[in-house]
Amino acid sequence: MTDSSVPLSGRRAQAARNNERILEAAREVFVANPEAPIATVAERAGVGISALYRRYASKEDLLRRLCADGLARYIAAVEAALDDQGDPWEAFADFMRRAVDADSSALTLRLAGTFQPTEDLYLQAAHAQELNERLFERTRAAGALRPDATVNDIALVLERLAAITLGDRPRTRQLRHRYLTLALDGLNAPGRTPLPGPPPGWQELSGRWER
Repeated sequence: MTDSSVPLSGRRAQAARNNERILEAAREVFVANPEAPIATVAERAGVGISALYRRYASKEDLLRRLCADGLARYIAAVEAALDDQGDPWEAFADFMRRAVDADSSALTLRLAGTFQPTEDLYLQAAHAQELNERLFERTRAAGALRPDATVNDIALVLERLAAITLGDRPRTRQLRHRYLTLALDGLNAPGRTPLPGPPPGWQELSGRWER
């Protein structure tokens, strides 16, 4: 990882900017159409296909990096919530808001099962789940979560919010936060109506990444 406090040289700075453009373009292209060719990403990013292949040898390599970055953003959101020593419910709600803005769940929604994750990605996902459990149990222990909700419900709530796309980006964000507020009211204790059916299991959630 590059130390952001040290200025990059001209070529390295340009390479870093190109990589950021590639990843941003890849997110836009593959969330819209997971079957899109890698050439579409190069065109969207404004870089030559050879420049893209110098960084990512295949579409699968690019998808793995894209999902690793998404997981890193998600983990940062959970860690920030765990570091928050204020009101447990507000820390949990703030995490959910950050997770919606990080939009990592859109990658799960669209890319699960389209490529084979590496062992490192599985380890990173397991670490994210461990953090999820710590945050969820802390919030539950404070009496702030309805008793029939589980940590795995959170993943599908975030995915449903990530599926909302209407209008431009600001409007989409506004709508996602509108429905997040409704979801948070449903998660907050005590919960008025019992939830039908069992929650998803970890194997159900993680198994979607297998092709």
